[in-house]
Amino acid sequence: MLRGALWFGLGPGLLGRGLGTHRGGSTLGKAEGSGGCRGSGVSPVSSHVTFRTRGPGPRWEDSGSLGAGDWDGKVSEFKKKIQSILPGGARSPLCDTSHLPPEHSDVVIVGGGVVGLSVAYWLKRLEKQQGAIRVLVVERDHTYSQASTVLSVGGIRQQFSLPENIQLSLFSVEFLRNINEYLAVVDDPPLDLQFNPSGYLFLASEEGATIMENNVKVQRQEGAKVCLMSPEQLRKKFPWINTEGVALASYGLENEGWFDPWCLLQGLRRKVQSMGVLFCHGEVTRFVSSSNHMETASGEKVTLKRIHEVHVKVDHSQEYQPVECAVVVNAAGAWSGRIAELAGIGKGPPGTLQGTKLPVEPRKRYVYLWHCPQGPGLEAPLVADPSGAYFRREGLGNNYLGGCSPSEEEEPDPGNLEVDHDFFQEKVWPHLARRVPAFEALKVRRAWAGYYDYNTFDQNGVVGPHPLVVNMYFATGFSGHGLQQAPAVGRAVAEVMLEGRFQTINLSPFLFSRFYLGEKAQERYII
Repeated sequence: MLRGALWFGLGPGLLGRGLGTHRGGSTLGKAEGSGGCRGSGVSPVSSHVTFRTRGPGPRWEDSGSLGAGDWDGKVSEFKKKIQSILPGGARSPLCDTSHLPPEHSDVVIVGGGVVGLSVAYWLKRLEKQQGAIRVLVVERDHTYSQASTVLSVGGIRQQFSLPENIQLSLFSVEFLRNINEYLAVVDDPPLDLQFNPSGYLFLASEEGATIMENNVKVQRQEGAKVCLMSPEQLRKKFPWINTEGVALASYGLENEGWFDPWCLLQGLRRKVQSMGVLFCHGEVTRFVSSSNHMETASGEKVTLKRIHEVHVKVDHSQEYQPVECAVVVNAAGAWSGRIAELAGIGKGPPGTLQGTKLPVEPRKRYVYLWHCPQGPGLEAPLVADPSGAYFRREGLGNNYLGGCSPSEEEEPDPGNLEVDHDFFQEKVWPHLARRVPAFEALKVRRAWAGYYDYNTFDQNGVVGPHPLVVNMYFATGFSGHGLQQAPAVGRAVAEVMLEGRFQTINLSPFLFSRFYLGEKAQERYII
């Protein structure tokens, strides 16, 4: 049965089996080859390679007759260049290649946000021998100006409907609370995440009350500290809330709140660099793969692929660098669907495993910051209204962050990060003002937009290997909760790569194969 083949079936992890890159000669400055399979989107390994030169060689300018001093200077300069390329000589490259990625890396991680950095961290932390695994992180937005990480509201919660999501966030909050035990770097200052454990407060209508009760039961079974509150209890604890239309509320008593996403990002980046992880500012444009055809027990023909080379186009250049590798991790967030297509994923007959796409796409979400002098005080949690609107405090000056996810019909164009201010006026503010009467008099101070790596299938993460592109692993599709689950997801991906299976948290419901099998791991609590 194909289902049996899809159920992992990896045995020892790819890296655990000692699968390394094919070491070859220098290939700096290769140009794109023209070979490959037409229409496949993936080129096989080929010996036909076109080389692009870096430009004309050094030119000697005729500057007229040279004096003795000038001639000695020219000879001295020439000697230095010769010595720099001789064995044992002081290395001073004739061409600066520091902006290029290495020619070989055991693991190439596509995406340098918190999820990709967490995978890099756990690979290095769990490697059997220090320095055994060479890891390269490729990030196209080196300023992180459009990164989902830094544009989020920085929340963390255990109030999910699926046990796996609860377990991921329980570990992640332990990681965050002990951040300097995990990410400390010698001689660098400690990290201050500014974690605010004010909790999450979910409100449910009469229609959603039973679902909330069932969810809280699951959350408690997994170890989360969550209590249910009646409208009367809600008014007593938070008198600024209007409980009209609220039948029940769930409140996180501990380990929920918000923190500084930029601090976590920089802390992970600093730590993995100290562990020897390499970085490249560039964009992955191509994968070079080999193929192997096979037939399943049920008679279905499938093609197994293995990526051997990643092509990285460096910033501000038409030049690209091929990187030989053993494993690729797709942690490209909102753009991971494009990376999957580059690897040939989903390019097959509809209804087949070969034709099953990674259903992750960018969805634009607005975040608004407003000021309200009489708004909720320091005890205010992050409040999630039944309408979909949410808000939390920001700092100590009666400022608040919030927004609302649009309906499917109202989804904005993800082609840019422009903010729709009318959306706040028409879709967000009326719900806020109804729930918190003080918000009738608020003033929006600024707003921005960011991306969700939105899984259109079931709004849950995709974690683990692809069943056909056997050395591509996923860590994407979290639909808004990737930041808070990144520490645990990175550990899970590293475990599968090194040991061949999930060890601490079983995330098999999040495998890619569920898209082909039609088995949704539906998460109800998406903000």
